[in-house]
Amino acid sequence: MSEFDLSRRRVMQVVGAGLLMPGLAPAVIASVKDRPQLTDGVQSGDLLGDRAMIWSRSDRAARMVVEWDTRSLFSNPRRFVSPLADARTDFTARVELTGLPADQAIFYRVTFEDAQSGVASEPWFGHLRSVPTARRDIRFVWSGDTVGQGFGINPDIGGMRIYEAMRLRLPDFFIHSGDTIYADGPVPAQLTTESGRVWRNITSEAKSKVAETLDDYRGNYRYNLMDENIRRFNAEVPQIWQWDDHEVVNNWSPGKQLDERYKSKDIHSLVGRARQAWLEYAPMRLQSADDGGRIYRKLSYGPMLDVFVLDMRSYREANDDNLGAAKPFLGREQLDWLKRELKGSQAQWKVIAADMPIGLGVPDGEVSPGVARWEAVANGDPGPAQGREVEISELLGFLRAQQVRNFVFLTADVHYCAAHHYHPDRAAFQDFEPFWEFVAGPLNAGSFGPNALDKTFGPEVVFEKAPPAQNTSPFAGFQFFGEVNIDGQTGEMGIVLRDLDGVGVFERRLQPV
Repeated sequence: MSEFDLSRRRVMQVVGAGLLMPGLAPAVIASVKDRPQLTDGVQSGDLLGDRAMIWSRSDRAARMVVEWDTRSLFSNPRRFVSPLADARTDFTARVELTGLPADQAIFYRVTFEDAQSGVASEPWFGHLRSVPTARRDIRFVWSGDTVGQGFGINPDIGGMRIYEAMRLRLPDFFIHSGDTIYADGPVPAQLTTESGRVWRNITSEAKSKVAETLDDYRGNYRYNLMDENIRRFNAEVPQIWQWDDHEVVNNWSPGKQLDERYKSKDIHSLVGRARQAWLEYAPMRLQSADDGGRIYRKLSYGPMLDVFVLDMRSYREANDDNLGAAKPFLGREQLDWLKRELKGSQAQWKVIAADMPIGLGVPDGEVSPGVARWEAVANGDPGPAQGREVEISELLGFLRAQQVRNFVFLTADVHYCAAHHYHPDRAAFQDFEPFWEFVAGPLNAGSFGPNALDKTFGPEVVFEKAPPAQNTSPFAGFQFFGEVNIDGQTGEMGIVLRDLDGVGVFERRLQPV
């Protein structure tokens, strides 16, 4: 274990719960009830160059103060202050740390200063490792699907302990591949599972119904942050968030018809509120594009890795039979951006973080009797690219023509884990180079699968692990995350799919070309 990792473990054991360290005092001495409170811990995210985003939330109007140092004693802290956090952002705040030295342990502490009195909260501590500028070993993890199908924080099993399993792998960062919440999935006090065993949940008002108002959506994020495993993980592992459907409602698209649980039947209004809440709680760098709401972005992690974070939800047309002429999925602007950025990437490896798989059929009911409606890229027809597949064929053909190598798709969504190899010799569309797609999840949700493969791009199941029955509870253990290890000397990429306890169930090593 490196000196960095040992340092991280020692410090987080002392301050990971946000306790006040000896020798530190708030700016103004006051009783606990008079001080602002950090209600939901801290998060870091979107590491880029010498920068990192820090996020937290107060219980009142206040300014977030973040101090960082390369030493845990904060002997030479640098100080950053956020704009006022108030009810307009649900008292969430973020600052961008700048001037971070490359490839260093960065310790940070967060306080909130009351907007009126200046009284300061007790600090909450976090930790990250800054972006390298030279080749070195890299480890990161990814997965998706948190608190789905009514499976929330179960105190009987220690809460969402897969987050602890990921934390113990000491990753450089984590990609949340979407379904960061289940806004359409209430959490009841208890559920009876497939074995007859009772699953018991911590409950909250926000999770007692489907989310419709802005406060409902915000409350879904606050619910997840009640979990001690998540708070500990967030304080130690930088995040890269993307979204999928359940941040709004299951399988949403512009044509979504809302069920009887929803008072308003306007999907566009729900999407607007959901996006605002997601942007408030995501530890990401806000972008000016799309009126401040753009989610897709590129994050470079030194000379060995670029991460391309996709948004497969915001620019699609309505879900339908997905046949015939080209139909928007990524959308023209995002697709052109992705092609341009992949071509220009100088990184050894190019990870395409996709919130949905390419070759798996993800059904969404029927357009009409006997005519399937599709939620993702695939359409169940093994022939030439149609519908949304046309965008993917354009991307893959471009990458082949431009000789873009060493790209890998990482995804979640389908609630099981798998490794898929795509090859033109097995495909109807053949203008591409072979590539891999790895699937991981769920983190804390019902388990499903496996889904049927669509042969248009020649996928082959090299590995899959799915439950014996649909909507199997986390008790059964079919919860998964993925881990990527890049060797700083050889450039080899190792992918491991791990279970609820962090035990590897599959491993594949890829050599750069």
